[in-house]
Amino acid sequence: MSFKVLAAFFCYYIVLSEAQLQKGFYQLSCGFAETIVKQEVRNAFFRDSGIAAGLIRLHFHDCFVRGCDGSVLIDSTGSNTAEKDSPPNNPSLRGFEVVDAIKRRLEVSCPGVVSCADILAYAARDSVEITRGLGYDVLAGRRDGRVSLASEALSNLPPPSFNVDQLTRAFANKGLSQDEMVTLSGAHTLGRSHCTSFNNRLYNFSTSSMQDPTLDLAYASQLKQQCPQGSANPNLVVPMDPPTPAVSDVSYYRGVLANRGLFTSDQTLLTSPQTRAQVLQNAQNQFLWWRKFAGAMVSMGNIGVITGGAGEIRRDCRVING
Repeated sequence: MSFKVLAAFFCYYIVLSEAQLQKGFYQLSCGFAETIVKQEVRNAFFRDSGIAAGLIRLHFHDCFVRGCDGSVLIDSTGSNTAEKDSPPNNPSLRGFEVVDAIKRRLEVSCPGVVSCADILAYAARDSVEITRGLGYDVLAGRRDGRVSLASEALSNLPPPSFNVDQLTRAFANKGLSQDEMVTLSGAHTLGRSHCTSFNNRLYNFSTSSMQDPTLDLAYASQLKQQCPQGSANPNLVVPMDPPTPAVSDVSYYRGVLANRGLFTSDQTLLTSPQTRAQVLQNAQNQFLWWRKFAGAMVSMGNIGVITGGAGEIRRDCRVING
């Protein structure tokens, strides 16, 4: 088979896969599905505004491992360590109990109809909206996968230590552009991080001062107070975007421009002329970033989806059927 024929076949497969996801997929089979998801996300957000960031991150961490198939929700067993218990996910991932609450209600209203993968996609969209971001149509029809391996989370999820080239390759491997990578990085405007994810920038960097020289000095001093060196507390957390940690806005990009990106993977966006220009553009135009972020979330939600008769519709998002 020639390269052109192979490329054409691959493109056709992607288009076909995406075409099987539809707006209003559950309109006839479970008409209140999106309403139920939205209600439970809202209830959880009013209890804890940080849960919105958790649900967006759950969707991202699901899609980057085996595609958007709900595999991040599966519990470990005695014979298998699942994605959620891999170091990139445990203990930082949260929002599982919200998905559980949504699934319970959906199983009462329309048992065996709405997939856990689609719940994640809807909940992420609703989390963007409730934090004052721009809403978007979620194309649904994903089926749930039956495999979840901690080792695959470790090898597929880009760590906070990645530089811009590594990030670009990691996103390209999932079919996402460099611009979409910079756009989706803006999700760090929401939520919190464990100190262990960036402590190396404060105390163990490869300079004589042991501190990352790209980190704003005042911000570094503040972080050191919040994350003391040698602390034995693994649960210390700080907001990723201190000015507005519960609002989907461009404060994140302004922080990066001020050398206040929390992770190496944030601050590295200034090291490439292309990504630096995108950071600057986003920082100056909030509506533009809102619109780009909505589009990038739709693109991300199409990664590796399984549809039709493949996979299953899990009755309990934590457990494979049967």
